[in-house]
Amino acid sequence: MFRCGIDYTRCRWILPMLLLFAIIFDIIAIAAQSGWVEDQDAKTHYASMWKQCRGRNDQWDCKSLMEFSWAQAVAALMIIGLIILIFAFIISLVALCSTVNVSLLPFIGLLLILAVIVQIIALIIYPVKFNEQIYEGYYDYTWAYGFGWGATILTLGCAILFCCLPRYESEITGLEKTKYIYQSG
Repeated sequence: MFRCGIDYTRCRWILPMLLLFAIIFDIIAIAAQSGWVEDQDAKTHYASMWKQCRGRNDQWDCKSLMEFSWAQAVAALMIIGLIILIFAFIISLVALCSTVNVSLLPFIGLLLILAVIVQIIALIIYPVKFNEQIYEGYYDYTWAYGFGWGATILTLGCAILFCCLPRYESEITGLEKTKYIYQSG
């Protein structure tokens, strides 16, 4: 006999794990020194969230981007988003991993939506202001910038799930039997 269904009790462990991945992605994006943008083949210019470097043949002259107010805003917003994300992760561990506390789930969802808004603003400000003030030809946005977007998209997905989970309280706690989508035999 073959049965296929959704085991909601696994959401208790998967959602905090997804938030942990979002935190890791955010840390990678914030801490990356190799750059968020680089010129063609990264031969003469690249910039991270913190600094920009120009040069040739491994002779790089690096300057801080923190002299620009937009770069300070991007750094502050990304760090604030990370702090909110860490706070939501800790609350999700409390709400889901010991006993299910359904009343905290919408609050976690709202925190995550706030983190998404803050990080989207930062991830939009950076390329707009970079292109406006520093742009000197063709640039590629690199993997570190992509990790920032990856963390934001993952956080958005988790926010939606946390907002929807209270509707499935009895399934998550295991009080209701698994509903099978398909049964054979």
